[in-house]
Amino acid sequence: MAAQFGLRLRKGAATTALAAATVAALAASQAPGVTTDGAGRQTTGSPSPEMSTQADDTATGNSRYYTDLPPLDSPTPTTGPGDTSGTGGTESGIPATVLDAYKKAEASLRQSKPGCNLPWQLLAAIGKVESGQASGGRVDAEGTTTGKKILGPPLNGNGFANISDTDDGAYDDDRTHDRAVGPMQFIPSTWEWAGRDGNDDGAKDPNNIYDAALAAGHYLCRFDWDLSNDANLRSAILSYNNSTEYYNTVMTWLEHYRKGTHEIPDGTGSLPRTPSGGNSNNTGSGNSGGRNGGGSTTSPSPKPSNPSTPSKPGKPGTNEPGGGGSTPKPPTTTPPPSKPPTPTETVHHLENAGASNLTAMAGDTFTGKLATRTETKAGKAVAKVRVRFTVMGDTDTTFIGGEKVAVVITDSGGKATAPALVAGEKTGTVTVKSTVVGRPVTALDHKVTVTARRADALARTGTAALTCVPNGEFAEQIEVKATYKGEVADKVAVRATLIKSLPDTTANDKGPYFKDAAGNPVRTLTALETDADGALKLPKLYSDDAVGTFLLRIETAGGAILTLDLKVEAPAETTEPTQPTEPTGTTEPATPSPSES
Repeated sequence: MAAQFGLRLRKGAATTALAAATVAALAASQAPGVTTDGAGRQTTGSPSPEMSTQADDTATGNSRYYTDLPPLDSPTPTTGPGDTSGTGGTESGIPATVLDAYKKAEASLRQSKPGCNLPWQLLAAIGKVESGQASGGRVDAEGTTTGKKILGPPLNGNGFANISDTDDGAYDDDRTHDRAVGPMQFIPSTWEWAGRDGNDDGAKDPNNIYDAALAAGHYLCRFDWDLSNDANLRSAILSYNNSTEYYNTVMTWLEHYRKGTHEIPDGTGSLPRTPSGGNSNNTGSGNSGGRNGGGSTTSPSPKPSNPSTPSKPGKPGTNEPGGGGSTPKPPTTTPPPSKPPTPTETVHHLENAGASNLTAMAGDTFTGKLATRTETKAGKAVAKVRVRFTVMGDTDTTFIGGEKVAVVITDSGGKATAPALVAGEKTGTVTVKSTVVGRPVTALDHKVTVTARRADALARTGTAALTCVPNGEFAEQIEVKATYKGEVADKVAVRATLIKSLPDTTANDKGPYFKDAAGNPVRTLTALETDADGALKLPKLYSDDAVGTFLLRIETAGGAILTLDLKVEAPAETTEPTQPTEPTGTTEPATPSPSES
């Protein structure tokens, strides 16, 4: 299929034949059952689920998408951004702000999840299929869509999944059913945990292309998928919209954009024309502004009979229409056997089946795991049910791998065990909600606690004496190392105070001091933290004119305390050495005593 995009169509009779052959090749390359219109675009095709993914467990809820295919020529850049002729037209071009959002999302994921290998062209392909690049780039300078919101059809079971309202209409303006929202078409329940702030404005808005593109990137990179692997790439795309035709369409645009694309001004992109499902009354985009529907074709109604020509009566006594033969008996129909309920349909409630009161220090992995058991009304465990665990609220606590959502299938005992939780830096209580995928069962809230990083021991790493002269500075900068249960205690908050005495740990008003940014004396420092090795080097110490022994108290979160002596003393006085005096006169020898003679 890729070779077909490189063809350049010539004018004349050969053009028609070549174009027809290329369209046929494109159609043949798609999944069975996919049809194309005269321009080579896909028309109606029923979704072909391939994964055990239910609609409310995908990014879009398996909502409507656009089946338009790329132009047959390679997307060679144009000589100018506004040129819409030839292969460099708006159909291959990507609006400037939209393109910038895709590339910024790729750069962000390269830092946060380098093993994912997400190409921005994949985001562009999904953005094209979901909303025609935000309806041709109709966004403002901050990347938020202008005019009407881009909304999918109500997911009311009429041709699509049946997903009742989950956001009270906050995102999709629909309080009855959910709809896919924004340039990347997230349903509200997925955006609730997958939403990201891509433009650093403090909000997570599915109608903003920077937010939506970054969210889509994280969504595609969850489960540690490496998108350079074909199987992982396929799984990621199908998790966005679980349809073989959707996968094929996205892959076609991905290969197209990989060959090269170009930037066009915002608002000048081509509008999508062929929605999946072919319902021209509901395009899935409240902001498309272009031709809607047209994807499916319906057979014309049978030609009505001429009312002036009466139908010819049948022969009496025969079974021909209008005849007077024996009256046929109505057929006896046997009602089909009732379909047994699925395991999910038998779930009545959820019960906690894992650890309770889990606590972990910031940065650590919780030692216990959360678990939920699905039960019938009678309390019988239900196996093979999908349970979704979602980390709620504004917290940086996540499951291993950096995700805030995990879907687990219950085992034979009806138990679903969530992946291990990793405590973030934000301390406090964190709620993890478990719900049944595909059934409105009351959610179960699990509470876990994240505490501040702490140390239980502090030790000075240097041995030099801590001495100084009045109005001088200490030659030695104090270095300490913190540990917790014998292990390095990194990123632990530290407080250093020059105290009055051991009983009185308030800050001293004389003696040694630190300096603030303006050079003023300070005797308490609080914005201190150990490094990755648990080490901390304090700022320089100075002294005023007070002399004596002073105390420095260093303490950490967790209760580790170290008190050091600081000596300020005047230098010893120095004196000139004295010369010995020479003896004067003569010295008579001593007269021996009588005992010596």
